[in-house]
Amino acid sequence: MSSFLLPQNEKGKKRKFFSGLDRSHVDFSAHMLGHLLLGMLAPLFMVLAAPMTLILRTLNVRTARKLSRLLRSRLVSVFNNPIITSVLNIGGLWLLYTTNLYNLMHENIFVHVFVHLHVFIAGYLFTASLIYIDPTPHRVSFVYRAIVFILALAGHGILSKYIYAHPPNGVPQNQAEAGGMLMYYGGDVIDAIIIFIFCFHWYRAIRPKASFSRITGI
Repeated sequence: MSSFLLPQNEKGKKRKFFSGLDRSHVDFSAHMLGHLLLGMLAPLFMVLAAPMTLILRTLNVRTARKLSRLLRSRLVSVFNNPIITSVLNIGGLWLLYTTNLYNLMHENIFVHVFVHLHVFIAGYLFTASLIYIDPTPHRVSFVYRAIVFILALAGHGILSKYIYAHPPNGVPQNQAEAGGMLMYYGGDVIDAIIIFIFCFHWYRAIRPKASFSRITGI
């Protein structure tokens, strides 16, 4: 009898899993939770995992050198600029929630996949352009990154309040309010982690200079 119970349990687990996915189509709060996980938390974990470092260590010398040249290219420098990544990340969210793209995403599977891929990739590029874990040939100053980060935080916060007051098409007011609050406060938690890492890197970068100036009196 146990051999018959196992498939039933597995089917029950699958039903629960897919029902959770379906819930994001009808419950805006569930959708917003997915946004926080896919667009903010997962990219942060990916950046902290240093995937480029792992790839460079895994590849042979010749291939690793080719990848290094690609990372130093002008094209990569564009997608490592915090301003560009902020527009892709925050601007993409504004486009998603203030146009009919949100409804279209739930009607067309290709648009659905594209939007979710964009949310993750844009979130990863944005996070990687702020905190340098992997080798980053095209670096910008801490002040530059801090200013862009503050502006991006403002854009994300304003969008969450806009969603609270102006629900996307087809989203009930109560769900929009709950989703907007989740986006605002949940995003703050993840942003606080990024701020801590960013400030720690900044402190570690200027600490030797401060020690040298105290010793030399300059």
